[in-house]
Amino acid sequence: MMTLNGLLSRHTHIIADGAWGTELARLGLGVGEIPETWNTLRPDAVAGIGMEYVKAGAQIILTNTFGGNRLKLAKAGLEDAASSLTQSGAALSRLGAGHEALVMGSIGPTGEFMRPLGLVSEQEMIACFAQQVTALVAGGVDGFVIETMSDLAEARAALEAVHDNSSLPAVVSMTFEPGPRGAATIMGVKPEQAAEELAAAGAQVIGANCGSGPESMVEVIAQMAQVSSLPLWAKPNAGLPELIQGKTVFRKTPEEMAADLPALLDAGARIVGGCCGTTPAHIRAMARALRNGG
Repeated sequence: MMTLNGLLSRHTHIIADGAWGTELARLGLGVGEIPETWNTLRPDAVAGIGMEYVKAGAQIILTNTFGGNRLKLAKAGLEDAASSLTQSGAALSRLGAGHEALVMGSIGPTGEFMRPLGLVSEQEMIACFAQQVTALVAGGVDGFVIETMSDLAEARAALEAVHDNSSLPAVVSMTFEPGPRGAATIMGVKPEQAAEELAAAGAQVIGANCGSGPESMVEVIAQMAQVSSLPLWAKPNAGLPELIQGKTVFRKTPEEMAADLPALLDAGARIVGGCCGTTPAHIRAMARALRNGG
């Protein structure tokens, strides 16, 4: 049976999938519509995204469960459907992956602040993520990707929920933005701090996703590599988003993303893919570049 550790032991570099949210939007997901509802309303479309990424060369695909926690779904009155929507999302990616790729359950932030900044206690946060972890396991995932995190406390809560409810591996990926004092999350977390604290908390893989694009992520990955020997995960956006005629557009082409790949690998990334704006065409170009020694 394929495992994350097995992939890492057999391959120096691994290709992960691209964006899910922007692919769903391309297929008709409306502004304000909850992506996870498509796991029951349009299952063929959701499974198809995973299939297309696998065809493009992805060895790891995620699940349409980024916002599948009950705290976030409660804002749409869907907290009671959190487990069923999440389990369905995992099962659809399992279907899309077949025996060709690993399925890693996507766990995104709740949108709530933990105490003392907010009202959610640490135990409440862990319990919220535990429900999502349990549903992802029931759906058949091979591991977890705790992603797009800005608060280390929330990331650690999600990781604790994984450890308490599963023996499967976890990637923890933060989102950094460039600034006058270097890259940091919106909560002020630096790449080196994230790498050290997440390793200490028991993450098997650490890294970054989303952000401003491949160029700024190179710096982030290099800084993480300086303080950690863990495998590094890198999924940048297809450049900076631009609002054109009311639509968000990511301009970096598949060829440009592929051209940026060597710098990410040289910085220390082991698992590479894309976040917002990346498509199966982007992943195909990156996979081809990797095969050709990129």
